[in-house]
Amino acid sequence: MDLRLTGKLALVSGSTAGIGYAIAEALVREGARVVVNGRTRQSVEPAVASLNAIAPKSAFRVLGRSEHAGRGRRSRAPFSRRRDPGQQPRIFEPRAFEEITDDDWSRFFEVNVLSGIRLARLYLPSMRRNNWGRIIFISSESGVQIPPEMIHYGMTKTAQLAVSRGLAEALAGTGITVNCVLPDQRARAASRISSRPSPNAKARHSRSSRPSSSRRSADVADQALRKPRVASLVVYVASPLSSATTGAALRVDGGVVKSGSVNSSSRSKPQDQIPTSLRLNLDLGTWSLELMPAQLPAYSDTPHRVTGSPS
Repeated sequence: MDLRLTGKLALVSGSTAGIGYAIAEALVREGARVVVNGRTRQSVEPAVASLNAIAPKSAFRVLGRSEHAGRGRRSRAPFSRRRDPGQQPRIFEPRAFEEITDDDWSRFFEVNVLSGIRLARLYLPSMRRNNWGRIIFISSESGVQIPPEMIHYGMTKTAQLAVSRGLAEALAGTGITVNCVLPDQRARAASRISSRPSPNAKARHSRSSRPSSSRRSADVADQALRKPRVASLVVYVASPLSSATTGAALRVDGGVVKSGSVNSSSRSKPQDQIPTSLRLNLDLGTWSLELMPAQLPAYSDTPHRVTGSPS
């Protein structure tokens, strides 16, 4: 499939290793040019060389922390045509709730949330002028399945979903889309920067990194969650072919997070005894209402469906 990315310019923050590098490599293989971002020359230059070995002159470098983007003038000019900012670097650390200080809460929000907001704010004017662009936040399944040993981290991942959805609503009707991709935590392991966790919290994290009831799903995730697969979804969302996808929370969790289902009847009843007049499916902030033919006027012979987002 031709994703029509040839010649497009992308800034992938935190792209010297892990998911960030996998995304940059996938974009290069699709013909895009990529701005590689990292904190040090020692980390950036090998990544640029590796990408240029795949496609000559496809990768460029920029040093600095993305949480500082937009605070000065130097970062604006070189990439005015770029099209999809992210939010690296990110931090996480297992820590008991009562041990999380105000400074910890502020630091996590600054690095994990405000960095992406600043990048989006920096490049959005040029996207508006071109009436085209892709803003892709890399969140986590922790945004919908909050880890009790890292509540402050989960808070930032949920905040990214809110920013993404709100910005998508604000840009409705334009050629700019905004989406969140939610990898499983293990797929993000190589992309994280960890502070020193408390010993007790670290032990709790190792024991509770997966709910005991979802071992089977976790086994699926072990096989399915590879960085290139996360990158494949990101590259599609970055392409012109994804123009109808915006404001979405796109999971790449291998089945770790399970969707819920609610119906108007008691859960204790067998499925074949449940009235089919109303079914409500909940999935990451979207809703679907389905009215079955038996409950509709005689002239209707097909289900009626309404979908939307919660108010």
